[in-house]
Amino acid sequence: MPEGSTPKVVISEFMDEAAIAAELQGFDTLYDPGLVDRPDALAAALKGADALIVRNRTQVRGALLEGAPDLKVVGRLGVGLDNIDVAACRARNIAVYPATGANDGSVAEYVIGTAMLLLRGAYGATAAVAAGTWPRNALMGREIAGKRLGLVGFGAIARETARRAAALDMTVSAHDPFVAPDDPAWNPAYGPVALSSLDALIAESDVLSLHVPLTDGTRGLIGAEAIARMPKGAVLINAARGGVVDEAAVAAALRAGHLGGAALDVFEREPLDAGAGAVFADVPNLVLTPHIAGVTSESNVRVSAVTARAVRRHLTER
Repeated sequence: MPEGSTPKVVISEFMDEAAIAAELQGFDTLYDPGLVDRPDALAAALKGADALIVRNRTQVRGALLEGAPDLKVVGRLGVGLDNIDVAACRARNIAVYPATGANDGSVAEYVIGTAMLLLRGAYGATAAVAAGTWPRNALMGREIAGKRLGLVGFGAIARETARRAAALDMTVSAHDPFVAPDDPAWNPAYGPVALSSLDALIAESDVLSLHVPLTDGTRGLIGAEAIARMPKGAVLINAARGGVVDEAAVAAALRAGHLGGAALDVFEREPLDAGAGAVFADVPNLVLTPHIAGVTSESNVRVSAVTARAVRRHLTER
């Protein structure tokens, strides 16, 4: 940018405003979390912009990139990059900064929390208890201790999940062809994590949690056939990416009683609309959340600060 000019930063999705004030002070900053749903307004805002900060819904590719000729950096309020054309950014020398590590614990807590909720199965009884039905026998659930947690993918978030699971006396196995068998990650301080084939992991896990990006190789990875090979009563959790799991197959397995529970935080189509969501109507033992596993009050502060700091550093150190 010309010497003495003020960098322009556009923020198209929600972000901690204190982090904006602290880290982007002195920049020409447009913060409008509704821009993601107004593509014409976003395109207009990006003319002359030096930086763009997004979460997972803004599609940083194609016409959006072409309409932002001055763009130098993209900050991602999270870790997945499937909504960003990284190759196109690299070709134009646009830096991309994910908030690596800032929300790992939030997602790990979501996985463990929903696993406990679904295994125990007692927490939807408020109305029945208040009405005096006292359904004790019907609500005899299962403990998480002694169960096997299977992690499909063993990156940073999966490792945080494993650490919490081990503290609850779970046995932990994982499959990740990108982590070498001699990597120290398989032998952390809390105890070994068993290296497993994907087929064995699916067949042996009481709780199966997904921690992979959406790629050609992972799309539809957990479909009807894989679900059928899971132990009867197993719990499936997807807080990774929509499209990795066949949503209709999950609903069918829950209705049939083969799966003991499922939690889906991500979907093939986001935001999930009523049409796509109809497959889940009246499905038992199901938790649906709106891509929120990594978003807590605390993680929002961390993610926002890390991202804003990276954008500021990139723009001021050039």
